[in-house]
Amino acid sequence: MTHLAYLDAGSGSLIVQAVVGGVAGAAVAAKLYWRRLVARFRRQPTDRS
Repeated sequence: MTHLAYLDAGSGSLIVQAVVGGVAGAAVAAKLYWRRLVARFRRQPTDRS
């Protein structure tokens, strides 16, 4: 059984944009959740007045 597939330049560009956008979105989400995670374990300054 032979399958013929063709991806033109527009399809390749769309795939590349989707991958780059997904990586950028994941990086932003990781940055936000990392701050929340670190803030939870960070020591709070004690008030000694």
